[in-house]
Amino acid sequence: MAGHLGARSVRHLLADMGAAELAEWRAYEQITGPLGGARGDVQAAVIASAIVAANRGKGQRMPALADFIPRWDRTRVRKTPEELFKAAMAAHTALGGEVNVRDN
Repeated sequence: MAGHLGARSVRHLLADMGAAELAEWRAYEQITGPLGGARGDVQAAVIASAIVAANRGKGQRMPALADFIPRWDRTRVRKTPEELFKAAMAAHTALGGEVNVRDN
């Protein structure tokens, strides 16, 4: 799948990507670090950690790097994909978005 991907959904990308390519991307991420938004969270955490280290008082405990990384999924009740989709559509509509329905 070389070249520009355009506005493809994750579902379409995974449908086109075989298990071998998916495994290659996973191995690449294990070597180079997280891809996407997770990488930005880690980078921001490193900067925040450095600021705290430079400004902490003598004898104060230095928080672990993980303490600076946001945990986005704090829900205790897991939702089904259908429930998540319904919630996303409700938020989209509440923000003035339109829902376009088309058959595949």
